[in-house]
Amino acid sequence: MTNYNSKIKINSVLKVFWITCGLLLTTIGLIGIVVPGLPTTVFMILASACFFRSSERLYLWIIQNKLFGEHVKSYRLGLGMPKKAKKAAYAFMWFFILLSIGFILSNDLIIIKIAILIAGLIGTFFIKRLPTSD
Repeated sequence: MTNYNSKIKINSVLKVFWITCGLLLTTIGLIGIVVPGLPTTVFMILASACFFRSSERLYLWIIQNKLFGEHVKSYRLGLGMPKKAKKAAYAFMWFFILLSIGFILSNDLIIIKIAILIAGLIGTFFIKRLPTSD
């Protein structure tokens, strides 16, 4: 996975861009640890992709993290998600989607409700097509 022996030459502007994106995604992912409904692993996977292109130290910090590192590493290796994690993702995702659509948003915001529903369907499709690991 990590082949840093052949250091990738990258433009310094691009390196700053990828590190900035990675730090932003990491921040959102860390907030997701304490905010229900905001995923952590998805943002850490995206952050790891940014750091892979820019910072070996930050990339290794993500994939070696005790809390989410194994999930990120499994995804990056193409191993998919454990069945238990898929079930939890479906449950939490649809709980908060239905809560938002049914109780939190007023009936005036039908366009937003439709957008949330479509995003939920896309997320469900994406998780479904991932390989399932044991």
